[in-house]
Amino acid sequence: MEYTLPNCPKCESSYTYEDGNLLVCPMCGHEWSETENKENMEAQITRDVNGHELVDGDSVTVIKDLKVKGTSFVIKQGTKVKSIRIVEPEDGHDIDAKVDKIGLVGLKSSLVKKLKN
Repeated sequence: MEYTLPNCPKCESSYTYEDGNLLVCPMCGHEWSETENKENMEAQITRDVNGHELVDGDSVTVIKDLKVKGTSFVIKQGTKVKSIRIVEPEDGHDIDAKVDKIGLVGLKSSLVKKLKN
């Protein structure tokens, strides 16, 4: 089995190479260790309130009433949201979801529970 080096975490270049204990990207000059790479990969996993891993397309339910900022709408506890999309965390919101009657909203993974498929 062939071992492939990970892409650069900064610029996503696939031209990384090993230099001693470090991985180096010739495109942007970023250097990192394999341990740091594993920690970053683990940190990128999005989990619900119960610790279950969330991925794009999952269905979740909201665990408490959520006021939608800038509107008078409230997403009620128990609201089911289908086909979520995992995004880079922005103000703590790491899920994009389309909620009926409201539209596209950002949710925090700590406020949802994954539904069984």
